[in-house]
This record gives sequence, C-alpha cells and structure tokens, in this order.
Amino acid sequence: MSMTELETSLTEQEMAVRDVARRFAEERLLPVGRALDRLGEPEMVIAKGSPLWDVFREYRGLQLDTLDGLEGDMPLVDRARMRFLICEEMGAGDVGLAISLGLCSFHKLFAQMSGRPGLIDRFCTDDEEESIGCWAVTEPDHGSDSLTFTEPHFADPKLRPNCIAQRHGDDYLIEGQKSAWVSNGTIATVATLFCTVDPSQGMKGGGVCLVPLHLSGVSRGRPLDKLGQRSLNQGEIFFDNVRIPEEYMIFGPEAYSTIVEAVLALANASMGAIFVGLARSALHLAIDYAKQRVQGGRPIFEHQSVKSRLFRMFTKVEAARSLAWRVMLYNTANSPLLQYSIASKVFCTNTAFEVASEALQIFGGNGLSREYPIEKLLRDARAAMIEDGCNEVLGIVAASRL
Repeated sequence: MSMTELETSLTEQEMAVRDVARRFAEERLLPVGRALDRLGEPEMVIAKGSPLWDVFREYRGLQLDTLDGLEGDMPLVDRARMRFLICEEMGAGDVGLAISLGLCSFHKLFAQMSGRPGLIDRFCTDDEEESIGCWAVTEPDHGSDSLTFTEPHFADPKLRPNCIAQRHGDDYLIEGQKSAWVSNGTIATVATLFCTVDPSQGMKGGGVCLVPLHLSGVSRGRPLDKLGQRSLNQGEIFFDNVRIPEEYMIFGPEAYSTIVEAVLALANASMGAIFVGLARSALHLAIDYAKQRVQGGRPIFEHQSVKSRLFRMFTKVEAARSLAWRVMLYNTANSPLLQYSIASKVFCTNTAFEVASEALQIFGGNGLSREYPIEKLLRDARAAMIEDGCNEVLGIVAASRL
C-alpha cells in the first residue's frame, strides 16, 4: 500500500496522474532501469539505440514533466501534491531514471525565475522540448562544501574555485571544470551552471547562469562508472573560454546564497519523495518473497522473526512518507524552511538504505545474487546518502536553521 491509497483527500485528477506515473514506472522505468544497470560500461547507457532514449521520449509524451506543476496556473499546493505523487511513483520504478528525468527541465525553471522574455523564449518554447538539463554545481575540489552557505568557509577567498565566469564587455567568459558527479552531465543540452563570479568573496561570490552546451569551448568527460544508480548518467563538463551573453547570467553574488538555499530546499524535498518510492519497492519485494520462500516447512512470512522485521520496515516507510509529504506541501506553497527539506532528504534516503538492507537480509543468500532485484535497490539507495549533498554535511546546514 502506498500513501496515496491511505490518503483520502486525493482528487480524481490526482489519482489519475498517480496511476499514469505508476504504470510508466512499473512498465518502463523498472525494466529499463534493471537493463541499464547490467550494462558493462556506462557509455552503453547513453549509446545510440539505448532504451534510455525511449524512456525520455515516452516521459515527454505522457507530459509528466508538466503535470508536476512546473508550468501552467496550477495553485502551489496542488503543484506540490502532484509533484510528490509523480516523484514517489517514479522512485519506486527506478531512482536513477527518476532523477535524470526530473532534471530535464531544470534550466526552464531558472529561465522562468529570471522573468526575462528573451530567456523564456529561448529555453522554454516548444522548440526546446527535446532539451535535457543538468545542475552543474559540484567541482573537483568542492563537493558538499559548495552547498554549505551557512558556514564560515563559504565566504573564505582562500578557497580556490574550479570554475569561474568573468565579465568581458557585454558577455561572460567561463573557464574551468565541473566534476564527474554532474547528473545528466554528458548528455545535457543546457547546463544550469553554479560557478564563481567574484573570487574575492569565496564561494559566496557565486553566480547562476544558463549555458547551452553546444557552444564552442564546451567538452565532456567520460560517463562515470559507479556502484549504484547506473541508469543515471553523470560526468564532467569542461569550459574553455566559453562565451555567454550577459542576459544568461541570471543571479550574481548578491543573491547567490539565497538561491543556493532555495534550490537545496527544492531538490532535497524531491529527493525525499523519490526515495520513499525506493523504500516502498524494497518493502514490497521483501513481503512478496517472504510469502513465497519456504524454510522449515512453511513460508518464512509465518516465522515471527520475519514478521517482526517486515513490520519494522513498514513503519519506517510510512514515517518517511509522512515527513516527505508534509515537507513538500509546505515548502512549495510557503517560504521554504530548509531544515525540513534536509530532514526529509536525510531521513528518507537513510530509510531507503535501511529498508533495502533489511529486505536483502530477508532474501538471504539469494539477495546477494544479481538474479534477484534487491541488491540493485541497496546500491541505488547507498548512493543517495552522498548525492545532493552528503547527509552528514546537510545536517550541519540544517542545524543552523534550528
């Protein structure tokens, strides 16, 4: 049972969208995610003919990228409810693909935030339907510390950035590198680039700009080969005197800390919902297996120790879902409270890992085999405790808001 079956307030439209997202997750994300996970090289995930591209096309065809409320006149609370329903269902299918698809419109959000008609026409029109976005923030020498705007080091000019945008007449010239952890990094067509504009202010002297990645001077590294979320393309982006118009620089140092906080609140709330979906999948797999696997002459579900373990898993999933739901609804419709978004991300990703680990224990030796799906969920969940800010560092940022 998912929260959306327990939640009695869902409208017919919300249930219809949930069901569309659920079918897409079960029929497409789940099998494609498993197939991509088994590929030997990460280049194969994004190769021509990969089922990844079919998933992208089908996602756009279902209009799930607009149903979550990014566009249109939907009230803010309704946007949040729709976004949560889609995030949980897609996370239950495959979290790597859910994250990749969720980032496709990231640059459109910033174009709309700019309020500049030229940027909105350039990045949000029908001509841009096939665009793929990415959030380029992590650098080779700066990971989670680049998000800790609450800490003293954030304004320390001695910390040298790896990517700088300098004013050059009516343009900006971008020089440097973003690290291999940029999600959609080697397939994105547009980067929402968080980089340094004024090094004298340290990381606080940052800016946010949109960078079409076909521009001269842009190059990519190889896709990252990693433990989990192998369906999620990640890789380096290099900038060698890449020139963008001044208009493409949306926020400068005066607003940078505020924007980092706002984006972190949005991203962490979404991560919480997505990983509720993974935890739910791990629980359901464990329940189904326990009812089929016979040991001691009866299904292991009938053993008290297994029942007790499954109930503990169930309570964790329900607690995570309740927190993630409340956080997304409040923070979308009100001035975001960052500590709650971080609490959602940290608690839900920790829960996903714990529940997946408990599920693997129920599978026993079979859980260690790639013949069964549970070991993939464990690997996928483990990655979430580091991405979008590692959980321990995020907790330091959240504590500053208590």
